[in-house]
Amino acid sequence: MMKSVMAVGHGNRRRRGLGVCLFTFAMALYLCTLLLAGCATQQPGETAAEVSRRHRRAVRLNTQMMMSDIDKFLLLDKPSMLTDRRIP
Repeated sequence: MMKSVMAVGHGNRRRRGLGVCLFTFAMALYLCTLLLAGCATQQPGETAAEVSRRHRRAVRLNTQMMMSDIDKFLLLDKPSMLTDRRIP
């Protein structure tokens, strides 16, 4: 059986339309990600030194809170209520 030339041409257009649709979807997804991420790590009017200082402070505070949580989990945060003497 022979296929018509028109049938072959429509298949190419559908594939091209699907590619354009996928590209458009990917670009829309990328733009939404940029908008949700805030597009930058630096705030307006902030120097590089201020950004670095803010990052160091956040890491220092997170480390302190993590160590505090670990101490509480291991029961190292308070002195023991146990006595060092034997009770008869």
